[in-house]
Amino acid sequence: MATTRQDPSPEAAQETTEEPLYEHVDFHMGPQHPSTHGVLHVELTVDGETVVDCRPSIGFLHTGMEKLAESKLYYQVTPITDRMDYLSPMTNNMAWCLSVEKLLGIEVPPRAQIVRVLLAELSRLNSHLIWTGTNGLDIGALSMVMYGFRERDMILEMFDEVAGQRMNPSYMTPGGIWCDINEDTFIPKVRDFLKVFPSRLADYHRLLTKNPIWRARMKGVGILDAEQCERYSVTGPMLRAAGVDYDVRKKEPYSSYEQFEFDVPVRDGCDCYDRYLNRMDEMAESVRICKQAVDNMPSGRWITEDRRVALPPRDTLHRDMHALIHHFWIISNGYCPPKGQAYVPTESPKGEIGFLVVSDGTNKPLRMRVRPPSLINLQVLPEMVKGRLIADVVACIASTDIVLGEVDR
Repeated sequence: MATTRQDPSPEAAQETTEEPLYEHVDFHMGPQHPSTHGVLHVELTVDGETVVDCRPSIGFLHTGMEKLAESKLYYQVTPITDRMDYLSPMTNNMAWCLSVEKLLGIEVPPRAQIVRVLLAELSRLNSHLIWTGTNGLDIGALSMVMYGFRERDMILEMFDEVAGQRMNPSYMTPGGIWCDINEDTFIPKVRDFLKVFPSRLADYHRLLTKNPIWRARMKGVGILDAEQCERYSVTGPMLRAAGVDYDVRKKEPYSSYEQFEFDVPVRDGCDCYDRYLNRMDEMAESVRICKQAVDNMPSGRWITEDRRVALPPRDTLHRDMHALIHHFWIISNGYCPPKGQAYVPTESPKGEIGFLVVSDGTNKPLRMRVRPPSLINLQVLPEMVKGRLIADVVACIASTDIVLGEVDR
């Protein structure tokens, strides 16, 4: 839909015939346009095909997740975090659990920490694969989405193995994970995937990286330098593609990330093409982390022994009435952390995500506030598209890798 701004006065038009009858055109992209990656509405002001101004309009998917969390027990909030970024639910689960555990002063067993890291990196692969495929659709590499979904399906099968469902697994819980992994079935699936995926990643490079059309559509497009990233608090692949070496997993390690050897890919092109390369490099590093996790999986408990959040052993539940009463107490009351607040930053596929949790001493959070990378990354879209062609807006939106469930909340 486009509207033309014209001077309604005939007298003014007769004064000069050299000036055009219009100044700029307002062009509306979305909210149904597929390149907006969801229900995003972008208002563009253009001069011919050149973008003069850009105004992202959000809120079409508002769900009130932060307010909803105030009416839930702490462990009941975990399924809400899944829906924020449905392409990387495990990293959201982990971020929420870490903040609640910090509030409670709970130590998570080593086995649960390693399982969390493994699943978080599989989620990173899951998210980047979908981004690569949908980015290909936006730019014109239509076959790429089929490759991305093919490998992603293997990851969803692993999620189904541990959590009982492919999407929105809600597998992590404050104190650890809901149930232990089955090493006889889950670990072989992970090893099979890690064995085949590097060759598939090489196929993606052959399809895209040196493709002249792909490079022409992305190189030099959507420039966002380090100073702009700092001004808008942009993190994740967008920041690292601007030459800034910052990754929460390295700078502020959590959940045993300090035990893993991996590199943080950094590039300095500041454009859509380097953001693409950065995410491709990150997938290779995630494979390295996953291999270390399955090779060094510790034994032992998969959830804390702290009885404020963890149930007694199942055999005890069957024979001990006190344990059974405690079981129903946890289900009905949840945990009551002391008054205070906690925030733990984590590295999601899109950037830093964390949950500020405020406790008033009851079994429900007084306040929950999300630090959402998708929303923050979307704010810089006007900086990226001004002066570019309308066709470049599509590539710039794709390079932000937004998920509207996290933007609107």
